[in-house]
Amino acid sequence: MADFGGWLMPIEYPGAGVLAEHAAVRERVGLFDVSHLGKASVKGVGALDFLNTQVTNDLNRIVDSQAQYTMLCNPDGGVVDDLIVYRNSADDLFLIPNASNTTEVVKILQASAPSGIEVINLHEGHAVLALQGPKAAAVIESLGVTPTMDYMAFAHVVIAGCEVILCRTGYTGEHGFEIVPTWQDASKVWDALVVAMQPFDGVICGLGARDTLRTEMGYPLHGHELSLEITPVQAGSTWAVGWKKESFRGSDALRSEKESGPARILRGLQSTDRGIPRAGMEVKNSSGEIIGTITSGTFSPSLKKGIALALLKPSYLIGDSVVVDVRGRESIAIVIALPMVESHVR
Repeated sequence: MADFGGWLMPIEYPGAGVLAEHAAVRERVGLFDVSHLGKASVKGVGALDFLNTQVTNDLNRIVDSQAQYTMLCNPDGGVVDDLIVYRNSADDLFLIPNASNTTEVVKILQASAPSGIEVINLHEGHAVLALQGPKAAAVIESLGVTPTMDYMAFAHVVIAGCEVILCRTGYTGEHGFEIVPTWQDASKVWDALVVAMQPFDGVICGLGARDTLRTEMGYPLHGHELSLEITPVQAGSTWAVGWKKESFRGSDALRSEKESGPARILRGLQSTDRGIPRAGMEVKNSSGEIIGTITSGTFSPSLKKGIALALLKPSYLIGDSVVVDVRGRESIAIVIALPMVESHVR
């Protein structure tokens, strides 16, 4: 167990460990308790139009019963948080921000909301469970629910006698679902999922596997690849920006940075030796010049090599060789494309 965003979270579970949990998600199915994630609602006539002036992505790109990845920026373009918006209707939106940022997200939205629009912090009103892996749909079907929704769509269904939100989302790169029950129903739904995945050789997974899985996919983690100092343009997350929108928080700064080009850009790295890059390590060129910093680094159970996400000078492209300072020892790495392993989310 370890502190994570102010919550005591499991890093790994007894009997498996990070490598086995990682393999279960890539090959079969794994279950995560990510109830530390924040929850909030934005309701009232014009709620969608209001929220669209705050977040980067364009909520008009989705329809009711669809979800969207987006970011809330400050006026300078730094990322206050990245989050998922569930669109129940144009007047009813449900948000899942990161744990440690929920209070700030709600505070900013409440301060900006016009009369008639209510922003409520629901952090401890709901749990979030993530069922991920190629057998995830079969597990859901075994519980009497036919999960026919497309990627990033959701439905209100009943699991173990409890009403939940079932969404085709996840943070692993595999086909999967995030299940959102009420806080009171969470244990019952969790227990039902644990039992249901046993015939599929499913495994309960902790944050250790969650981190190796998302790093292989190049998915950003706030505080590492996104922050108040790291913009969506630098993080390679411009696909989640509605550039055609008239304006949103931080839009002027982001448009200016996009036009002039960022001073650094997120890249994937793969070690060519036994070095394991870690967050905060310096990245250099062959001449010893510092060209960037590791934002996330780990051992990839899929590739059996050290991998990393790093903010580098834009001139360093896929195939280029760089040097990572691994505790005073030079480790050679290659800039590689993201994701590092094939995506199966669809």
